[in-house]
Amino acid sequence: MQNDPRSHGLWERTAPAAPQSGPLTGDMSADVVVIGAGYTGLSTALHLAERGKSVVLLEAVEVGFGGAGRNVGLVNAGMWVMPEALCETLGPVAGNRLIDFLGDGPRQVFEVIDRHAIACEAEWQGTLHLAVGEKGLAEIRERARQWQSRGAPVEVLDAAETARRVGSTAYAGALLDRRAGTIQPLAYARGLAAAGVQQGVSLFTQSPVTALRRSGAGWQAVTPKGSVTAQWVVIGTDAYTGHIFPQIRQEQVFLPYFNLATTPLNAEMQARILPERQGAWDTKEILSSFRFDQAGRLVFGSVGALRRGGAAVHRAWARREMARLWPDLGPVRFEAEWYGQIGMTADNLPRCHQLDEKIITICGYNGRGIAPGTAFGRFLAGHVAGETEEADLPLAPTPAQPISARPLREAYYEFGAQVAHFTGSRF
Repeated sequence: MQNDPRSHGLWERTAPAAPQSGPLTGDMSADVVVIGAGYTGLSTALHLAERGKSVVLLEAVEVGFGGAGRNVGLVNAGMWVMPEALCETLGPVAGNRLIDFLGDGPRQVFEVIDRHAIACEAEWQGTLHLAVGEKGLAEIRERARQWQSRGAPVEVLDAAETARRVGSTAYAGALLDRRAGTIQPLAYARGLAAAGVQQGVSLFTQSPVTALRRSGAGWQAVTPKGSVTAQWVVIGTDAYTGHIFPQIRQEQVFLPYFNLATTPLNAEMQARILPERQGAWDTKEILSSFRFDQAGRLVFGSVGALRRGGAAVHRAWARREMARLWPDLGPVRFEAEWYGQIGMTADNLPRCHQLDEKIITICGYNGRGIAPGTAFGRFLAGHVAGETEEADLPLAPTPAQPISARPLREAYYEFGAQVAHFTGSRF
């Protein structure tokens, strides 16, 4: 996108085309204007249109331009925060409600994929959280205990079973979560857009909202060449939010994350590495993730940005790390590389903001956007349609709280990852 092969990499090359769209020209009216064509905005628009509401969806660049088109493609249940810690933060009532809601997220993703026949390389085989050493093993055992106490279909695999499923003896064990899976993330975003358009959503890309002002009993969203007047506004821009509501950006620290895609591996290596096609990530503080795409490319990623010298450092680290994990893999060639930003909140939990009367957003997914964005979008559609009250939201609205020293923290994450990867896997 925007002639930048490092923005969406493999996903842009292999995703089906997005529905035809272009800039908004002229003035329109609708029941709801949704701003941002990521998972939250796309899901909200689709589910509103299925309810018979007129919806205009405005996107500043292209469908899936932000995190929705750049991420690893792991469809996980819950958040990074363990269930008991989440309840300590939000309280038992609100915490348990959010845990149950997010635990059902992957099912909602795959149900939408099936219902609308979205071609996005969906694999509903679970995910593997890989334990690095005894500390990592203790972590995944505790995660398993907490989720199993809630009846979730998760289990701890021993080192031998983990080696069978991963093709490497580097891990002390793994947490298998059968609720989860993988998708081609940009293909999923484009598929949601196509489904929404088919249901009647008016989609406009290259249409950044430059102003949002009151208009009678509703709101007018102004773009460079037009405007939309609506009773409700749903903001779905999350970490890629611009100047309209800067408080959304100010409450998130950007964590860069990159992915490298190999050329398709040979049949023998594909049969050994992740033979059941789970997506995987490890328990390291600077974590690594890996998965296959449908053509047998191994997609390998970690924290870091492919700029300011980072591309060469991270690429060299990935080759060393892959050789350590799979010594007989042999030399690998990367045919695509890309990166984006993960918006991290202070407590690693998402936020719901009632930004003004009938302007609402849910944001701050902390690297878990696919399932929560889909599920929250569906719920926001019901809320905007009048099916639920504010008190029924799975996440209570709160004021945005800016994070101090954001630029310093972001620089630390980017350059800290470079330092760690420059020295990592060398000895």
